[in-house]
Amino acid sequence: EPGSRLRVGATLSACQYLLPGVLREFKKTHPKCRITLEPGDTPALIEAVRDQRLDLALALAPHREPALEFQRLFTDELMFIVAPQHPWVEAGGVARPEISRQSFILYSRNSQTFRTVENYFRDEGVVFNPAMELGSIETIKELVKIGMGISVLATWIAREELKGGSLVALPLGRRKLRREWGILHGKDRTLSLVEAEFVRLCRDATATLKPS
Repeated sequence: EPGSRLRVGATLSACQYLLPGVLREFKKTHPKCRITLEPGDTPALIEAVRDQRLDLALALAPHREPALEFQRLFTDELMFIVAPQHPWVEAGGVARPEISRQSFILYSRNSQTFRTVENYFRDEGVVFNPAMELGSIETIKELVKIGMGISVLATWIAREELKGGSLVALPLGRRKLRREWGILHGKDRTLSLVEAEFVRLCRDATATLKPS
C-alpha cells in the first residue's frame, strides 16, 4: 500500500535470528510499505509500544501490562551452552556444586533474560558468577567456543552451532526455565492489514521453534 508504514521493535536476538527472513517475505508482498526496525530489550520495547512510538514489538511476555495485547508466538527454553570440550559434556550432565565455580558469559545485565537467569538460580539456591556481560550474542558464542566460560541461551539462538557441534546445550536442572515470546501491540485497536500480515509471517517463521 503506497504511503503505508510499519514501526516494529524487537529484541536483539529476534532482530538477528528471526526477523531477516520475516522482513524479506514482507517486502515481497508490501514493497511500498516503509518499515522502521528498532532493536531494544523487552522493557524498553514495552514502553515504546505503550507510548505509541512502535506499532508492534516482538518480545518476551510482559508482566501485567493492561494497556497491551500479547499475541503468543512460541515458547523457548534457556539451557547451559558450553564448548564441546567442557567436562560436563564428557560427564553427560551438570554437577550442581560446580555451577558456582563456572565463569558465566551472559547477555546484558539490563535485559529481562539476565534477570530471569538470576532469579532462577536464586530460587534454586545456587550461587552463579557472571564473569562477563556483553551486548553481542555472537561474541558470547565465540567466547564460549574457545572455553572462556559458559553461557545460558535459548537453543534457537545457537541452532547452527549446536547442529555443527561447535557448541553443546545442557539442561539447567530438573526444573526447566522457559520463556514466552510473542507480538505486543496496543490493546484497544484493530491491526491494519500490513500489521496483521507481519504478525502472520512471524507466526510462520516461528512455527517450528519448540523447547526441547
